[in-house]
Amino acid sequence: MATKTLYLGPRLKKLRRELGLTQANMANDLDISPSYIALMERNQRPVTAEMLLKLATTYRINVADLADEDADETAARLQSALRDPLFADIAIEPLDIEDIATSYPGMAEALLRLHTAFGEEQLALAERRDAAATESAGVASSDPVGEARAFLAARRNCFPELDDSAAALSKKLDSFAAMKDHLAENHQLDLRLTDDGLLRGALRWHDYHRRRIHVSERIDQAGRRFQAALQIAILEQEEPIARIVAESRLTSEDGKRLVRRALQSYWAAALLMPYRAFAKAAENLRYDVEALCSRFAVSFEQAVHRLTTLQRPGEEGVPFFFLRVDRAGNVSKRLDGAGFPFARHGGGCPLWNVHTVFDQQNVVDAQLIELPDGERYVSIARTVRGGGGAFGVPRVVRSVAIACSATHMDKLAYGDALKQSDPTPIGVACRLCHRPRCIARSAPPMGREIVPVRFRESGVPFDFSME
Repeated sequence: MATKTLYLGPRLKKLRRELGLTQANMANDLDISPSYIALMERNQRPVTAEMLLKLATTYRINVADLADEDADETAARLQSALRDPLFADIAIEPLDIEDIATSYPGMAEALLRLHTAFGEEQLALAERRDAAATESAGVASSDPVGEARAFLAARRNCFPELDDSAAALSKKLDSFAAMKDHLAENHQLDLRLTDDGLLRGALRWHDYHRRRIHVSERIDQAGRRFQAALQIAILEQEEPIARIVAESRLTSEDGKRLVRRALQSYWAAALLMPYRAFAKAAENLRYDVEALCSRFAVSFEQAVHRLTTLQRPGEEGVPFFFLRVDRAGNVSKRLDGAGFPFARHGGGCPLWNVHTVFDQQNVVDAQLIELPDGERYVSIARTVRGGGGAFGVPRVVRSVAIACSATHMDKLAYGDALKQSDPTPIGVACRLCHRPRCIARSAPPMGREIVPVRFRESGVPFDFSME
């Protein structure tokens, strides 16, 4: 089998500089010419196996230290970025991408940063347009929620650094009791379950002076584990999270606070559902959410939220977007993705199962939906409960849904049944939907003239011209 040609120019140059050597010094040590060192550093000559061995013995280094452990991940990230429609007319071979990642890691990282910044700016621009429209109506334009959403969407809600650090602790911290021991040993904090009288409605409270972490006894086991994991994230992940936020284009302090909270929750979820184990289980179980809940002892909302984060380059799962709404249609959480054109203003379509599942609470519903442009999506929805836990304690019922393109239907446990059903026609919002005979319509579409009903009653809320 032919061996792969190895070009290590940037890493060879980095090694030489770390050793404080000139090209002439290194050439003398390796018994070769300085010009040959220069050629290898410019990737104009490969590093042979004999040269690798000579480098290892001369400078007493491990050959593996010269290999770029991140090259495969960088190549995967580049491939993911280059799938952007922005680059659709540029033919770049996979081998060329690997070459760039291996031979020019600095340039690869620069391209990736620019692409991330571009995506973030595009999303932020859309949010600013919406804010400007809102401001013209007399409302303040600052939108930290939109800014935080743009930040997460530009990164596809995936943070490998946080996934890796959480996975390293996941086997050790696999239960509430294990997390209690970890907090006691590493932070001298006593994790305990506490009644609502002390917490006054809170789910978790860090009593700094008594060195205690109180978690409400009224939340279920999945919630208790998540709150304990979240406390560990707050205590131990401040530095990597601060670094991610510092590298962002966030402008408002509230936006930064929201992103920090999102990243802390991201790490906590990654501790309960380690990336590779969860991604493999999701694929094997065909994204059956209830089965994933059982395997990882997590709630429905925790499981579907984690499914939206499986976009690590080279290890991608099915791309989902996430939505959580209340009975009135207010969106309390949204994670963009999968190409779904969310309505930024106004209500959603009442025919979508994220709204209809309130009629069958705690039952998972799968629906094949079709937008006016013909794009189809699989939507998986169920109600979830917040609050409660005792008689008379206020509670709220919300609906959560994840959806992906129907092109992934064969990968889903829900797809087998949906293949036999007709899609439900929905719109993004009534003002943007031009379906003519929708009985659920609450407003006519923009740009359409209302048709007089003097001689004919159509039975739909709005008759409008399709001319």
